[in-house]
Amino acid sequence: MIILAILGSIAAIGVICWLLFTLAVYALPALGGVAAGMWAYQTGAGLPGSVTVGLVGAGLVFGVGQFLILFARPMWLKITITLAFVAPAAIAGFHATHGIVQHLMPSETWQTIFSVIGAVAVAITAFVRVTSIAAPGPTGQKPASV
Repeated sequence: MIILAILGSIAAIGVICWLLFTLAVYALPALGGVAAGMWAYQTGAGLPGSVTVGLVGAGLVFGVGQFLILFARPMWLKITITLAFVAPAAIAGFHATHGIVQHLMPSETWQTIFSVIGAVAVAITAFVRVTSIAAPGPTGQKPASV
């Protein structure tokens, strides 16, 4: 039974890490959606209205961000927009990793080291996923004629 518990814990950590890496790109839209939903609720929209406003706000943040990454010309603007998506993902990665390693090691120094490593890994993954949506530029090659 102890071996099953250890294997189950490893599988659960693996699933949580996979979910974190998959959803890291959506940290900024989720933050925007929660902020819009809370604002709507505080202004008296009620629960259904605030959920709707939050979902629309999250969709707008994601859509506008992807639109700007695809069609913005200056590289500094593209990097700024990409960093706006990567920074909340890195913060989420730090806290998620810290929550996991708190249960695995007693040293606060090592907890912080592993949490920083997790934040960097999540930030790199989010950066790759955000930039992979951008359309490739022209290669200068002509298509092969038959």
